[in-house]
Amino acid sequence: MTSKTTNKFLREVRERAVQMVLEHERDHPSRWAAVVSIAAKIGCTGQTLNEWVKKAEVDAGRRSAGSCRSPHRLIASASPNGAVGDSYDNALAETINGLNKAEVIHRRGPWQSFEAVEFTTPEWVYWFNNRRLLEPIGNIPPAEAEQRYNANLDDTAMAA
Repeated sequence: MTSKTTNKFLREVRERAVQMVLEHERDHPSRWAAVVSIAAKIGCTGQTLNEWVKKAEVDAGRRSAGSCRSPHRLIASASPNGAVGDSYDNALAETINGLNKAEVIHRRGPWQSFEAVEFTTPEWVYWFNNRRLLEPIGNIPPAEAEQRYNANLDDTAMAA
């Protein structure tokens, strides 16, 4: 499924814009700077061109479709029951992604660069998993609750 923005540009224009980013990103301080520069020249947004670049890299096999650049992939990359692509995992991933956008992206912006967001996101994921106090489990971090749970499992296994 293509977006309305993608449909506004001929396939040849999209392919050439992606090629320009890949060829000229070393001439800029970051890939995002190259994307923004080239996007302005063809009349699309930086986000749109960045999506085109990522899709081209996936199609060419230079990038995995499951890149760990977004928090939902960091948090929900492994299914709890071992099934891949479970709809509940996808729903959880989208929920976490939305939470990250609300708590980090929008609250702490405006951002100087795409890299600044990429650098901050793993910090937020660490806080979310290891430092955040979660009221429904006794105002303790999720990592601590998981350790207690696993210790309880070990104790139960030894008793049996």
